[in-house]
Amino acid sequence: MWKSRGRSGSHAASSNKALWKTRPAVRSSVNTRPMAARNEYRCSIDRNQAGKYCVRIWVRYPRHAWTLSTFFLASSFDRSMKKLEEAFDFLQRHEEKLWFWGVDRAVDMGFSAEFLREAGLKLDLRADFPRKCAVLNIAPGRPVPAFLLGPVRRDLAESVESPRSMAAGR
Repeated sequence: MWKSRGRSGSHAASSNKALWKTRPAVRSSVNTRPMAARNEYRCSIDRNQAGKYCVRIWVRYPRHAWTLSTFFLASSFDRSMKKLEEAFDFLQRHEEKLWFWGVDRAVDMGFSAEFLREAGLKLDLRADFPRKCAVLNIAPGRPVPAFLLGPVRRDLAESVESPRSMAAGR
């Protein structure tokens, strides 16, 4: 039975029940503000047989609930990190265009591939994505802050270094 301070009887109980139904539930956690939707970038890097670095980027855009998988090749690790930063900027700035031509106009995938090619990216048609990857979350429409790229660079460097250290017997 519902009880209220200072009131007694069934009237207080029924009015409390009515208030309970009309008010939204409030969680008792510290942060009651809902999380804003963020674009999620998963990046992996490996070396191909020609010795080039293949950087794969898988992006999940929650605003339109779709994903985009791209990749690019670079001759050195430093060049791949520079190009990765440019790719993040491009994918953040052109989210709407990529979605429009990639999903809404799925018949004309050639245009979206051409649009990506301008930024040095290619569509990645592979279904699987490596488990070991660096993850970056950025609010839609925002530029990529430089301080977020440090951990991504470190994680990718470790993933490239680990096969070498295993081969060396460390």
